[in-house]
Amino acid sequence: MNFLTMKALLALLIFDVRGFGSNFPKMCSVVSHWPIAQRQIKGDVVQQVCDAVNGACVWYPKRVLCLQRSTVLTCLLRTQGVTAAMVVGAQNPPFKAHAWTEVDGMPINERRDVRTIYQVLDRC
Repeated sequence: MNFLTMKALLALLIFDVRGFGSNFPKMCSVVSHWPIAQRQIKGDVVQQVCDAVNGACVWYPKRVLCLQRSTVLTCLLRTQGVTAAMVVGAQNPPFKAHAWTEVDGMPINERRDVRTIYQVLDRC
């Protein structure tokens, strides 16, 4: 397990311990205020971070939901200097909500048509 995957695994744990899954406003505030590191982006850092989060989700002892995954992915990308946004959307009927991460307005680590399926409710 590489260092980035371990960071993602720790971030998944922190998400649970801090209770972000039950406190959307607090979680969104943390993500919104998460700084974008001032560093030069090297290589395919977006794919590397996506792979790390995917790997961490495999090792995490609980099922990782989209809100937890997108929170961790967005914050880790910002730590690497990538301008990323977490997006929350919903569809109706039947009501169904979903969260994902976007870089340069494009969903990453997600279906490319996610924005046609879900109406955007919030961006963090």
